[in-house]
Amino acid sequence: MSRKAVFLDRDGVINEVLTERVKFVNRPEHLHFLPGVPEAIKKLNESGLFELIAVVTNQGGVGLGYLKEDMLENIHEHMVSELKKEDAIIHEVACCTHKPKEGCACRKPGSLMIEELAEKHDIDLASSYMVGDREPDIQAGQNAGTKLVFIGDDLDGVDAVYPNLAEAVDWIIEDAKEQ
Repeated sequence: MSRKAVFLDRDGVINEVLTERVKFVNRPEHLHFLPGVPEAIKKLNESGLFELIAVVTNQGGVGLGYLKEDMLENIHEHMVSELKKEDAIIHEVACCTHKPKEGCACRKPGSLMIEELAEKHDIDLASSYMVGDREPDIQAGQNAGTKLVFIGDDLDGVDAVYPNLAEAVDWIIEDAKEQ
């Protein structure tokens, strides 16, 4: 049986961004989960189908000087610990902190973050899922060879489209069972 993972974008999939309450997440207290996210991640954990639930996120604000690396680590520690209180486990968080146009391989649509996590955890990318709300997220999953779940209205060339993570997880679990 192949080892599967779910790779989740952060902003717009897990937490609010560009809402009335939050413009950017620059402090732990700015991180507000989108409705149903802790329950959705818990469902993925409890399915027993996935070796790895990971967040892969571009955080160019660090490279641009809007956010310090230690504050980003605090934000991610806060996110993981708040989810854990709801029995929702994120195993790893990978982030690209380079400037948006720096040309690195890790910044989505590059797939290096996904590929490195897959290698570290012996994950079969073809049996895994990338969930994102922007085209670079989907392109990163495509470049890595994962199945593609778009959170939003519509996008061509993806395996599934749902308005939010809470609604997407049932499809992900059912699809993973069929493999």
